[in-house]
Amino acid sequence: MSAVSKSETAYRWIREQIEAGVFGPGYRLVLGPIADGLDMSVVPVREAVRRLEAEGRVEFERNVGARVAIIDDAEYAHTMQTLGIVEGAATALSAPLLGRGALERAAAVNEQLRAMLDELNPHAFTLLNRQFHAVLFEPCPNPELLDLVHRCWARMSGLRDSTFTFIPQRAHESVAEHDEILALIVGGAQPLDLELAARRHRHATLRAYQARGGSAADSRPHAGGTAGPAQPRSHA
Repeated sequence: MSAVSKSETAYRWIREQIEAGVFGPGYRLVLGPIADGLDMSVVPVREAVRRLEAEGRVEFERNVGARVAIIDDAEYAHTMQTLGIVEGAATALSAPLLGRGALERAAAVNEQLRAMLDELNPHAFTLLNRQFHAVLFEPCPNPELLDLVHRCWARMSGLRDSTFTFIPQRAHESVAEHDEILALIVGGAQPLDLELAARRHRHATLRAYQARGGSAADSRPHAGGTAGPAQPRSHA
């Protein structure tokens, strides 16, 4: 395996642990054990951690080293506000390019989301939720705008595994709003109407989260934890 591919392997594995909540906020990332578990030197692991730092998923603290970034409610709010704006615009620009197949895929994903409502799995719901929105914004013909959407989603996954962990009741409203967005697209709504509907959808989640009191209600940082994977998947 080349040094580049090893760095990518380490990056993906650490990111997966963060997104799955295995490495929670404040969790220390000790390079040696991670490298040993992935059967590589610490050099590509260090490169991967630096990349995660650039994305805001990891932070460095003096006398502590690398750790998973602590949840910041203000930063989460700013990212959600930005995502609402850029994703709404990207969805509106994508709408004329969405064929029947894409709309059927989005509707099918939303039905999967609806089926999960009675026994909500926040992490799985969030993954499907992103899949639903990706169907609607990925055809965006503006690459700069689409890049901003991708950056916001990446930042969101670093800040929260799933907002629905904190506001599970919001899942029902979210699915209903998906129906409304799809209806607007199918009905050939004006671009601005669609953009604002998508923006309201995103901001409604933020308002529900803020109304509940953010992450403070039941967030328990793993500051005492130390990351040293027992059985990481080796891609060597």
